[in-house]
Amino acid sequence: MTTDRIFVGGGGEGYGTPQHLLLGFGNRHGLIAGATGTGKTVTLQILAEGFSAAGVPVFLSDVKGDLSGLALPGTPDGKLHEAFARRAATIGLDLHYDSFPVTFWDIWGQQGHPVRATVAEMGPLLLSRMLELTEAQEGVMNIAFRLADDQAMPLLDFKDLTAMLAFVAENAKELSRSWGHVSPASVGAIQRRLLVLENQGGAALFGEPALDLHDFMLTDAAGRGRINILAADRLMNAPRLYATFLLWLLSELFEELPEVGNPDKPRLVFFFDEAHLLFNGAPKALVDKVEQVARLIRSKGVGVYFVTQNPTDIPDAVLGQLGNRVQHALRAFTARDQKDLRLAAQNYRPNPAFSTEDAIRDVGTGEAVTSFLEAKGIPGMVQRTLVRPPASMLGPIDPATRATLLAASPLAGKYDTALDRDSAYEMLARRAATAADQAASAETAPDPAETAREYSRARRYDPTPRHQTPRPAPAPKRSPSRQSDSVAEAFAKSFARQLGTRSGQAMVRGILGTLFKFR
Repeated sequence: MTTDRIFVGGGGEGYGTPQHLLLGFGNRHGLIAGATGTGKTVTLQILAEGFSAAGVPVFLSDVKGDLSGLALPGTPDGKLHEAFARRAATIGLDLHYDSFPVTFWDIWGQQGHPVRATVAEMGPLLLSRMLELTEAQEGVMNIAFRLADDQAMPLLDFKDLTAMLAFVAENAKELSRSWGHVSPASVGAIQRRLLVLENQGGAALFGEPALDLHDFMLTDAAGRGRINILAADRLMNAPRLYATFLLWLLSELFEELPEVGNPDKPRLVFFFDEAHLLFNGAPKALVDKVEQVARLIRSKGVGVYFVTQNPTDIPDAVLGQLGNRVQHALRAFTARDQKDLRLAAQNYRPNPAFSTEDAIRDVGTGEAVTSFLEAKGIPGMVQRTLVRPPASMLGPIDPATRATLLAASPLAGKYDTALDRDSAYEMLARRAATAADQAASAETAPDPAETAREYSRARRYDPTPRHQTPRPAPAPKRSPSRQSDSVAEAFAKSFARQLGTRSGQAMVRGILGTLFKFR
């Protein structure tokens, strides 16, 4: 068995030569495409197995729950085994079933270790993308982040962000003098989008302990790379949250990992399933960022593989960076489908033995048209390929097995308990409490003007000589430096006012759980 390549599939009568993905070009990125039901998930599974066996950690999202079977070996019985045995014999594979080291992750902590990021780490650009904000609303989001930096108030969790936006709304006029026009309507629109995100459960993504990316790059005792599986079946109900979270992971890898040049094998391979969700309606600035990451992250030793139904889902600037390609069948029932089929065929180095367009249309389930980088990084000639069967189990594992694997995970207990450090919300709450106390003291203190009037009325009936009566002390003058509130004071006062309103009660409820409920 060779250790510098991954066997993807082979040929029989009418098919091409055996196809391998060279590990030295594994960080040159890749594409797995094809219509629903043509075998993309199995191809993803065998590539994850191959990288893991070579000692390369893998991250992938499990959008249907099928990929958890990587944790168990396949079973040598039943009709499925018979079909696998026939395929293995055809392509010359010595089939052995095996399991692979798996780490399960889940934003909500139900099917895996909780995975979190701080609001500050996510940043205003990705948050704006997640919330589908307009340009003006994105500008307000940037102001909120800038203000948090200036006031040294960390934005860690969801309630930190909502509290900071509440301040921006209450003090839009004052802030506009420093950072341009701040529309209360824009702030309100952001707050409504945050409410939708919270109702979808997206608030669970933000907080601490935040994910340590090096926990994605572990190996087991045998030197095999751990396969990190993100449970994404529920996450797919919020597609923007899903796409933004994966893009954040990718950008964090790009920023944190050092340059390694051209390694013998990748340090990590990242599979981006349902990749069309990343680009649907994406602004040009975001597409440019993805292109930049795809172009430069390979020098960090990271390979990115996009999984989608049609290559046209990927912008040309990004598609041109994908050197290793597995194209399953595309159906051409409509004029648009036929156009997409022609465009897909043009992405491959032609093979004079057959029409690439016809091959993409005609390959069956478990078959593909493939092209992998060869020596010196030259794209290989397109081949019709029978994809090898997986060594691990096809389909999902049961909940009891998942729970057992989670308990035995090397990361068990590290992320299970959420932390709530002193951050923007707590700091603002303390300022609000101080402002509320000062306001209460001012209400209960005697009014100097009224005291003087009472004194004047009392003197009319006071027999004490005028010269023996002490004169009332004048009311203290307000210092010129106190004539206008600072930004911080205005914030504290506005926050105190909100504690008595419905929105303020919602913030308190965020701290105290379900103790307070609106009637």
